[in-house]
Amino acid sequence: MDKILNIAQIVIAALLCIGILLQQRGTGLSSAFGGGGSVYFKKRGAEKVIFVATIVLAILFVLSAIVRMIILK
Repeated sequence: MDKILNIAQIVIAALLCIGILLQQRGTGLSSAFGGGGSVYFKKRGAEKVIFVATIVLAILFVLSAIVRMIILK
């Protein structure tokens, strides 16, 4: 069981990193440096799917870490 959890965490972590890197860049500090930060837009299509998938993967990663910690206890 421990081996399965290790592999699952590695796969989830890799997918989480990919999901974070695929998200749109340059939206965080653009308003602080005079960028067009006042424009609001909705996430649509693939951008929304990647955003939701990243959240789901983050939750799965945390839950798998908690389960692993309980099992090793």
